[in-house]
Amino acid sequence: MSTAVLNEQVIVIHGRKVVGGVAEGEALVTRDRISGWGGIDPRTGTVIETRHELRGQSFAGKVLVFPGAKGSSGWSAMFHMTRLMNVAPAAFLFNEMTTKMALGAVVTHSPAMTDFERDPLACIETGDWVRVDADRGVIEITKKKRGTP
Repeated sequence: MSTAVLNEQVIVIHGRKVVGGVAEGEALVTRDRISGWGGIDPRTGTVIETRHELRGQSFAGKVLVFPGAKGSSGWSAMFHMTRLMNVAPAAFLFNEMTTKMALGAVVTHSPAMTDFERDPLACIETGDWVRVDADRGVIEITKKKRGTP
């Protein structure tokens, strides 16, 4: 086993399955809620909402970590379109369950979890590698190596 593997920090947290499945990928984290209708470009999976901290960034194939949905019931339709365009998130980790969030997760078909024992926004950073096993209710976070000062 290489030194690089031995030095990686892995954090495990548990939560509740919303949509089953297993996926992994790079984390994209925001403390801002995401608007579906007018907040994302469903053709590219890019956040387009003005003044959003992720504006211009794509969540395609990433584990999207965020507080939850905001806006109209069009949220689920926009995220459904990301699935049809093959630019949906690999998985959703969100703190607040709402009907639009639940429906959006279901129509996207991406593994999704909520009701965590620890706040994922407190322990996951953009760039960390995250494995989501929603069927078992387990999230494994491998911390991205940070540069030394």
